[in-house]
Formats: sequence, structure tokens, C-alpha cells
Amino acid sequence: MAARSTPVLDEISKRIVEHLQADGRRSYAAIAADVGLSEAAVRQRVAKLLEAGVMQIVAVTDPLQVGFPRQAMVGVRCSGDTRDVAAALAELDEVTYVVVTAGSFDVLLEVVCEDDDRLLDLLSRRIRAVPGVLSTETLVYLQLIKQRYDWGTR
Repeated sequence: MAARSTPVLDEISKRIVEHLQADGRRSYAAIAADVGLSEAAVRQRVAKLLEAGVMQIVAVTDPLQVGFPRQAMVGVRCSGDTRDVAAALAELDEVTYVVVTAGSFDVLLEVVCEDDDRLLDLLSRRIRAVPGVLSTETLVYLQLIKQRYDWGTR
């Protein structure tokens, strides 16, 4: 996800975002009734929020139930421009999350794979082959305890 300038959200847009964080399928009519706008006005605001990259509306799945039983967090140490390395790693299909960090790792990746053989291939042949990757440390997920997306707005 490319860095974007942060748009200023008014209170109505914040409430719309919060509605959709709680239920991405909530109707524009239901949201409109709560925020005091017409359905068309809510639809327009949502379109602008999507276009600005403020939010995405997606189905969040349980990877185990859709054929990806192996998930892991991969810490990456880099040389050179960390942003270039992160951008290259973001192009890998199995990589679902990329963040540039400060601390022990320069980049953190979340990956989902069909099995351990595919995770090994991803680590050995593809992630470590990206120019600028010095080393990796892999934390294999054993059980997902909590995952939330309804933290609201500020």
C-alpha cells in the first residue's frame, strides 16, 4: 500500500467508517439514517473514502478454512533502502501484509501458504533472493486467538 497524504475526516465520515468497520455489508440506507444524510450522500462519501485509500471493504476470511493452513510472520533485515526491499517483497503473492519497522527488523511480512513445503520455498528461493534482504526470522502461527478491525477512528 503506497503512502498517501492523510485526508481530514469530518465527524460524519468517521461515523460512516465506524459503521463499515463493524459490518462491511451494512446498507447505505441504514448508515444514512444514523448519520443524518441521504443514502446517495453516504454512497458518495464511501466512494471518496475508498478512492482516497482511507478504507477498503473486503471479506475477512479464516485462512485455515479457505485452504491456507500455514501462516507466519517473517522479520526481515535489509541493506540499502528498506522501502525498495519492502516494495519488492510486497509483490509476492503469499505476502499479505508488509510494514517497514524500526527495531530488530527492518520489514515485517505476514504470509499465508498452502503447506510447509510452500512456506519453505517462499522463504528459501523467493524472499531471501530479493536484493537487499540480508536475513530473515520466521515465526510460524500455531493458533489465531484474536483478530479485530473495528478500532474506530480518531
